[in-house]
Amino acid sequence: MKVLSVKDPAFKKYGKVVDNVDFTELVEALKKTPVPEGVVYEPSVAELEATSAMEALTTVTYGEMPIQIGYCNGHNCMLNALEYHRDSEINVAATDAILMVGTVADVEDDFTYDTAKVEAFLLPAGMAVEVYATTLHYAPCGVDGAGFQVAIVLPKGTNYPLKTKHTAVAADGTAPNEDALITAVNKWLIGHAEGGLDEGSFLGLKGKNLNVNE
Repeated sequence: MKVLSVKDPAFKKYGKVVDNVDFTELVEALKKTPVPEGVVYEPSVAELEATSAMEALTTVTYGEMPIQIGYCNGHNCMLNALEYHRDSEINVAATDAILMVGTVADVEDDFTYDTAKVEAFLLPAGMAVEVYATTLHYAPCGVDGAGFQVAIVLPKGTNYPLKTKHTAVAADGTAPNEDALITAVNKWLIGHAEGGLDEGSFLGLKGKNLNVNE
């Protein structure tokens, strides 16, 4: 799979490099977080939120909205699913990581999406990017089989359990409306049949379950 740099002009429709925040302290704290064989996501981690980046991101990046800093760590080379939020997400890398992304504008009226439209970008260690609300994304991938550590910054409460009932995926596997895609607070998910997702998830990704190493 072709992998471009996040500094490549092709990334501009998906996000941008964040260069007005000092992430040094956050990256050092992130390096102390676990890297399992699989993938682990923690939405809010006190040690990361205690760094100087917390105030800077709250004030400068999110315009004084309350935020949370967690991490997505582990070993992964597969796409498996794509998700989106109603706002931007900041990814801060303590290791090199690859982001597989697409754009919400390419999601079909029936909420399916062709994985052939996905592009991959290298996020180098120590660098951060803003991933726009209109960008489909999911767990990062490691480089050449290595583990990855990526801090995930989002508005406070994102990715926590839902408190109310939402539209279910139909018996034939279709999504009656966008509400059937929501799987957590501020998280709409389109999964792949080979992605190992929870029962009841909308499996709307068409085409190959991409492997970043192929």
